[in-house]
Parts: sequence; C-alpha cells; structure tokens
Amino acid sequence: MSVPAPSPFVTLTVNRYAPADLRAGMRRMATDHAHLRGLPGLDFYRLLGTGSGAKLSLSVDLRRWARFAVWQSRAAFELFEDSPWRQQERGAVAETTTLVLRPLRWHGRWAGQEPLGRAAAVAPSSRAPTAVLTRAVIRPLRLAAFWSAVPGTQAFLPDQPGLISALGLGEWPLLQQATFSVWHDEASMRAYAYHGGAHRQAIARTRKENWYSEELFARFEVQEVRGVWLGLPSGPS
Repeated sequence: MSVPAPSPFVTLTVNRYAPADLRAGMRRMATDHAHLRGLPGLDFYRLLGTGSGAKLSLSVDLRRWARFAVWQSRAAFELFEDSPWRQQERGAVAETTTLVLRPLRWHGRWAGQEPLGRAAAVAPSSRAPTAVLTRAVIRPLRLAAFWSAVPGTQAFLPDQPGLISALGLGEWPLLQQATFSVWHDEASMRAYAYHGGAHRQAIARTRKENWYSEELFARFEVQEVRGVWLGLPSGPS
C-alpha cells in the first residue's frame, strides 16, 4: 500500500518597513532574487507587493512587502530562518511576520509551475484557522471587466463573520493579482465564497468570459505564527 506524499511546507512572510525607508522594499524586490534563486531546500518563491488596507485594490502599500515560499521540508526553512541573510533582513525591517502553512486543497499553476504539486486535497490535522490564496494572471482584454467587479466582491469582506484578516498581493501592477485571507474556520470562508451574491457572480463571469490566462487556488491550515499577525496568536496553532 502506497503512502501519500506529505503536504508541501509553505510560508508567507510579510515585511513592513519604517516610514523613512519607503524605497527599501522596492530595492529588495530586485536584489533578493540573487540570494533566493537556487537556495537549497527552496522549491518555489515569489516576491509580492501589497495593496493598502485589507482588500484587493489599485492602491499600493510601499511599506509592506511579502514573500510566498514552498520548501522541501521544515528543516530547510529553519536553516533559512537561522541564516545570516535572514538575520540581516530582520534587522532592515520595522516588523516581520511569517505564517507557516499546511496546504489542504489546491489546484492551478503559478508562472507555468504547480508549486504545490498536482492538484490534491488532504484532511486537516487540527482545528487551526483556515487561510486561502487565490492568484491569477488577468488577460489584458479582460482588465476592465475584472477591476469593475472587484469592488462588489470586496465591499462586505471586512464585515464577514469569521474573517480574521485579508491582504491584497501583486507581482505585476494590474495584471498579476492575488488575495490572501485568514478565517477562523472553513465554514466561515465558504459562506463568503459561495453564498455572497457579488462574489458568486464574479466567479461565474471568470469562467464564462475567460478572464484569466493562468490561475491558482490554495487552501491552507495556519500551523504557526512567527511575529505579529492581527487576529492570530503568536506560536503554534
């Protein structure tokens, strides 16, 4: 009898810079690749800008930058966390927080890759909070339709029961966008995703009108918080 492969080990790190150092994050978006490319144990990563506030929007927060990473193992991640490079990064930011994530369900591609492996679903191991990442490359001819639909899908997001936090992410202005949200439980997340009228309509339109040239959906169990994340206690879940 074959043993199922373990879930990938995933982290999302969010760095916030001091107001006097607004350009530091932009510089690191260009220079960090030299260290991260080919880093032992790091299978996949993306450096991401963030929107201002807690929703996907056209605004940009130049103080807040994120790094999504998929590691071969926890040991590889811990080596990175203890490395001089990471220590230097911590010293250069006003605040850094990392969520340790265990993928539960995923499908789709990111930059032509399947960063979490082939589409799969696994059972949760605890009653930890649920996190959701949605990421898409928007077809240029569908930009107007996409961004006109965004306000309706986001309008009631902050008031959703069970929502802990939400964050808009982006690799490339307008075209390559993502959202990351954390919920108390899966039921709360599903109530917003599948019962909200504007959100359901937008999902239907993406399929009917072929808005995206590439997309990825992933649901996670939040296993650990290193640092301060609004609404979540630090340490293991």
